[in-house]
Formats: sequence, structure tokens, C-alpha cells
Amino acid sequence: MRPHISFVTLGVTDLPASTAFYEQIGLQRHPRSNAHITFFEMSGQILALFGADALAEDAGVQQRSSGFAGMTLAHNVNNEDEVQSLIDRAVDAGGTRLRPVSEPPWGGQRGYFADLDGHVWEVAWNPNISLDADGRIAF
Repeated sequence: MRPHISFVTLGVTDLPASTAFYEQIGLQRHPRSNAHITFFEMSGQILALFGADALAEDAGVQQRSSGFAGMTLAHNVNNEDEVQSLIDRAVDAGGTRLRPVSEPPWGGQRGYFADLDGHVWEVAWNPNISLDADGRIAF
């Protein structure tokens, strides 16, 4: 098996509103999206938005009503100014600022926001890594 992640699917309560949120922060909806699921191309992987109840049912689990799910999604950027800019765009689109931009122990800049359903995103610039032309991490 070649290890990789193909899809990250987020359960959302309002698919049109969540789709609009992600479009407002700069993602482009994939043409294969439909009334039941939205896809966004993410440098070789797909971010999918799907109804939270339907996703829980499909996985055979109980849906959590709220709270931290023990997972964050991270988006690294090319320079420190982009960290604040992206978090501001997310907040302007209806997201919630969770942690102001600050310097973490490893250096660089990072901040956190939550989308409309509370999915936690870190936005980071790390001077110890670089991004290739497709936005993939290069150590």
C-alpha cells in the first residue's frame, strides 16, 4: 500500500452555507459537486463537504453535537503575512477566530480559526519547511 489521503470529508449542517464559506476564503468548487456533496481540489487531495447526519449514518457512528473532535486541519502558507490574511478572510466569511496569530515555539507564525461547523483549521508559516509549486510540504 502506498500511504496517502485521498479525501478529507467534513460533516456540515448547512451544505450551501459551508460551500459559500469555503469559496469565500479562496477554494474553488469542483465541477463534480452536486446538491448532496461539495468537492474542492486541494493539491491532489479532495476536501469534501457532506451533510453531518448523512456522514455519521454512512460511517455507522453517532454524531457529536458539538465540541473539539480531537483533530485539526492545517494550511501552510509561503510567508508570515499570508497567515493573518487568510484568517481574516475566514472570519469575514463567517468563521470564528480561535487563536490570534502568534509565534509558536518552533518559530514562524500561526493562528487558528473554525469554520461554520466548528472544524478547526491552523494557518501557519514555518521557516523550517518550504512549499513546492503545488503547495505540498517539502522538508
